[in-house]
Amino acid sequence: MIIKNARIYTACDSVIEKGYIRIEKDIITEIGSTSELKIENKNEVIINAENSVLLPGFIDAHSHLGMWTEGLGFEGDDGNEDTDPITPHLRAIDSINPLDISFDEAVKNGVTTAFTGVGSGNPIGGSFCAITTFGSKQIDKLIIKENGAIKFALGENPKVTYNSREQTPTTRMAIAALIRETLLKAQRYQEDYNRYMEVLGTEDEIEPPEYDIKSEALLPVLKGEIQAHFHCHRADDIFTAIRIAKEFKLDYVLVHCTEADLIVDELLEEIGTENVRIILGPLISNRSKPELVNASIETAKALAKNKIKFAICTDHPETPIQYLPLTAGVAIRGGLSQEKALEAITINAARAIKLEKQYGSLKVGKKADIVGFFGELSDAFNVVNTPSLVISSGKVVVNKF
Repeated sequence: MIIKNARIYTACDSVIEKGYIRIEKDIITEIGSTSELKIENKNEVIINAENSVLLPGFIDAHSHLGMWTEGLGFEGDDGNEDTDPITPHLRAIDSINPLDISFDEAVKNGVTTAFTGVGSGNPIGGSFCAITTFGSKQIDKLIIKENGAIKFALGENPKVTYNSREQTPTTRMAIAALIRETLLKAQRYQEDYNRYMEVLGTEDEIEPPEYDIKSEALLPVLKGEIQAHFHCHRADDIFTAIRIAKEFKLDYVLVHCTEADLIVDELLEEIGTENVRIILGPLISNRSKPELVNASIETAKALAKNKIKFAICTDHPETPIQYLPLTAGVAIRGGLSQEKALEAITINAARAIKLEKQYGSLKVGKKADIVGFFGELSDAFNVVNTPSLVISSGKVVVNKF
């Protein structure tokens, strides 16, 4: 397949005026100026995208897609197992419903990839996984990365969940203490297992440690093999997340970061400008709880001004996932540039969830996830527009050309 004559925003290199993209199966194999295009195979499908822009498929770096099925109430509420504050062993793949109508709405609006998983009711809630939003009715076939992160939550949500039960934790210090206790137990569990392996088959052989599924689930986080995603809105919770992450040498991401604009200098000192450790959002919402009292659509601008990289998310179903580009548009209204807004829902979103080698930009060798809009880049963020072209893993989902 060839898409030609479009202005191409690669999200990694300079803009290509009147460019083309060649796709073979599900991979981008060529990208460049249409004037350099050579067509040797007469059977290639050619899409003329003149007067349009081509963008990377949008990535929602934090959502609960399929975890709360639309329109079902309690029967479709599968995101929080709020009977136990510590549940790292829960796997998102066992709750995601790919027949949820939100999958179809996501891909038809250009959101081709989502990072989805458990809610924030528990201090340690379970796993997140990266999925494609199109291609199968079986979740196993949509998985890009099954165990991408373990979700930790600080602040108001776990406090409210367990205060109503008169059960620990009901304070921020108890939430942090439970997280530390669990991580320390997992470290001890690993040490005991290492000791068992060291003497296995010798005269000093000992019994292996009793199997602990919660500790087992946390070992990849402690080894840095997968990420720790911290739900944190308030400034003090943001710093608690950083403190715990540094104590245990975790590869961490700060999710929501509502008060990030109030602590930009401190964040710059703590996280620097290299990695994407912040996922902002949802930006289309009201100040529905105390933690959101300082919410501002200018937070993205403040971070960008200080060269702190970030992604933007919907937190679906808080904001429906199909409105991810509109969420980026709200950040533009708050002073963010269009180019930075695009990065926040493409390459930076991919970097935040460790998928940048395959996703997030239009580049040879990457997955053919492509979104097209009639007009200019600004039209991608306009509430009245929908994509004129959506290609997911090389398959055409929408084509209005």
